[in-house]
Amino acid sequence: MPSHSKWESLPTEAINPSTLAIDKLPATDIVDSMLTEDRKMLAAVQRERDRIAVGVDIITRALRKGGRIIFVGAGTSGRLGLLESAEMPPTFGTRHELVLAVVAGGKDAVLHAKEGVEDRYDEGSRSVKRLSPSANDVVIVVSASGMTPFVRGALSRARRAGSKIIFVTCDPRTELQTFVDLTIAPAVGPEVIAGSTRLKAGTATKIVLNMLTTASMIRIGKTYGNLMVDVKTGSEKLRDRARRIITIVTGLEYDDADRLLRRAHWNVKAAIVMQKAGLSYARAMSRLRRADDFVREAIGEDVEPRLRELLGTAGHA
Repeated sequence: MPSHSKWESLPTEAINPSTLAIDKLPATDIVDSMLTEDRKMLAAVQRERDRIAVGVDIITRALRKGGRIIFVGAGTSGRLGLLESAEMPPTFGTRHELVLAVVAGGKDAVLHAKEGVEDRYDEGSRSVKRLSPSANDVVIVVSASGMTPFVRGALSRARRAGSKIIFVTCDPRTELQTFVDLTIAPAVGPEVIAGSTRLKAGTATKIVLNMLTTASMIRIGKTYGNLMVDVKTGSEKLRDRARRIITIVTGLEYDDADRLLRRAHWNVKAAIVMQKAGLSYARAMSRLRRADDFVREAIGEDVEPRLRELLGTAGHA
């Protein structure tokens, strides 16, 4: 048995002096306490702004070279990485193998907590090895404490493969900074409930991961303005969104947008280029490829004035 705790010095394990009597408070005061702590969390993320932007540049360069994004984590951190991975194909039309996630304990740990598996260093290494990481890939290692053996094993394997490593943690003092290419460490401080890193640490991590993935996808042409032009139309809601995007960009009526999308095989980008440039589907796809998949370059037109015009019209309706 250890003679002392190796976790007690972690910021997220500390006792929060602002919530010592939280178990005696009415619900509204508990909510107020949590909102106060979340404001501190947002300020901590803001302080990491420049590092997050560097992370976006690292990921963007990797994607342009044909690399992948691989998230690695245990517990809440692992589930957050998995959520990012799962959301990329429907939102940005990515291939399922482009953004991957490794969670300690595998799929079973997503719905049912299996906290003990995070202690397996070798399993972390093996889990990443199975994905055959390369120097073109970016491995985003997520660990609120920075001490999880599973994550350390994964990090070691990724380093041996030559992958770029971004480490997202809530412990700015972690010594793992010396083993990675970039550390993003919002100092969120003690949790409302001591040690419950699904709270501020989890929320801060989610915000950071959102920024890393979303900004990177924007930088490789997955949006046109702020429109989701690479959306995968797998549901009626998403098909409706695709039709509305076409009406916004081209001025077509809703039914005409539907007919255009059907001719474009529900490829929103292709539909825009077809309508704007008067091209067939095949020629529109060819033009998009020459434009590195950027709609703006493919049609030589900025969508911002159109969006501002529509917003102004809506404001006066």
